[in-house]
Amino acid sequence: MSASLGSETRHAVASRTGQPIRAAVVWGVVFGGIQAASPLGFWWLDPATVYALELALIASVYIGFAVADGRATVIAVESSIAATFLVVAAAAVTGSPWFLVVGLTAHGLKDFWQHRSHYVANTRWWPPFCLVVDWVAAAIIAIEIAAGVHFHQ
Repeated sequence: MSASLGSETRHAVASRTGQPIRAAVVWGVVFGGIQAASPLGFWWLDPATVYALELALIASVYIGFAVADGRATVIAVESSIAATFLVVAAAAVTGSPWFLVVGLTAHGLKDFWQHRSHYVANTRWWPPFCLVVDWVAAAIIAIEIAAGVHFHQ
């Protein structure tokens, strides 16, 4: 690429080549698997609690992006969305583990929307990465639920 290309143009060219997206998807699969296995590292907590903490954490990442974006409306919207995911995560701590599947799936849809709309500026490769993490973890958790894994002691 030419040095005369602006950052927006470089981003558009990189997006067309698919390189950043492909890498984000591959790493998303890896981290989705790690997230699905994460309760093993916190054996003293219920798996539902571990997954709920992770859902709240990943939802809050967009607050940081919104602050970096700098627009007050974006900060307010992203904070409200994160608060909604926090409520879903809290419900999953003692409620049905399906709340986790719904929360992760919904967050993946939010990532898809962010990738398409660029509502929050400068998120680049993050939305496709996070979407894949969310959906891989949601799929594995759904399989665990169907297999009879207990999420609460």
